[in-house]
Amino acid sequence: MNICMVGYGMMGNWHSEALIAAGATLHTVVGRRIDAAEEFAKKYGYRKWTVSLESALADPEIDIVIIGSPSEQHETQAIKSLEAGKHTLIEIPIALSLAGAERVVAAGKRSGKVFGLCHPMRYRHEREALRARIAKGEEKIRHIAGRFFIKRLVNIGATGYKRSWIDNILWHHFCHFVDLGMYLFDGAPIRRIQSQMGALHPTTGIPMECTVLVETEADQTLLVHGSYHATFRLYDKLIVTDRETYLYDILAGTLRTEAGSVQIEAEQKNCARVIDDFLAAVREGRPPISSGPSVLPAMRVLQAVQDEWDARYGAKEIPGRPL
Repeated sequence: MNICMVGYGMMGNWHSEALIAAGATLHTVVGRRIDAAEEFAKKYGYRKWTVSLESALADPEIDIVIIGSPSEQHETQAIKSLEAGKHTLIEIPIALSLAGAERVVAAGKRSGKVFGLCHPMRYRHEREALRARIAKGEEKIRHIAGRFFIKRLVNIGATGYKRSWIDNILWHHFCHFVDLGMYLFDGAPIRRIQSQMGALHPTTGIPMECTVLVETEADQTLLVHGSYHATFRLYDKLIVTDRETYLYDILAGTLRTEAGSVQIEAEQKNCARVIDDFLAAVREGRPPISSGPSVLPAMRVLQAVQDEWDARYGAKEIPGRPL
């Protein structure tokens, strides 16, 4: 299968390494700058590089497009890819609004192609046994909590590269945690959503703190909180059930339960499972684990939070999130 990679940030690197390990053919890189696209292409062995998504999508040799561009471009580029008849894997988030997500899902359904999202928290194999017990009614989730704290006063990404785009704490980083909650709650109706998202920061022009609380009709709760103002990183999630407590420290690579702590897969290795599943889904003609329609419950929660912020501060275009 011939792959087109759109974007060459950290996830472009991780996905390329996973694709090589899976035996996929790295065909084309689409980037913002031709010199950077060429450098990335030569690093990983892509055959071509371009700054034109349209020319890449017109290439009949390309089977799969992976959208790893800035978040605000995901919706438009994913729809173009699907309309061009390409299987499409979209980096999180699918879009920066519920309406945008629904437009992508509709385009995916019309295309008949395999399309899905890079939601790596769904793929943690350390949670597979827990999900099996939940499905059998042997264990019930009571509470899920996620924390994401990082310093983002300067617009430099995880690779140390100064980025051309601005991140979004709600629609990007909180999307990971909210989707995991909706995925593990497995369709339980939502009773209430409460949230707080800060005013626009004078330097960055974006909200820097956020808190989201979701309560289901099954008396389960999801709490996500974080800040782009932290002086050191925190990235973990806690799952409390009626029989055990699971603390996943992603930065330390550990899982702590009542029995003690064990090592878990590094984040990059876990993320490679997304690529493996998507390639298998294309071969088998099935939806991937993180299919487009399956992420809509999380997008509904994020939209409710955004609507509350808009009602308080006024709906407006901010860096990284056009109206």
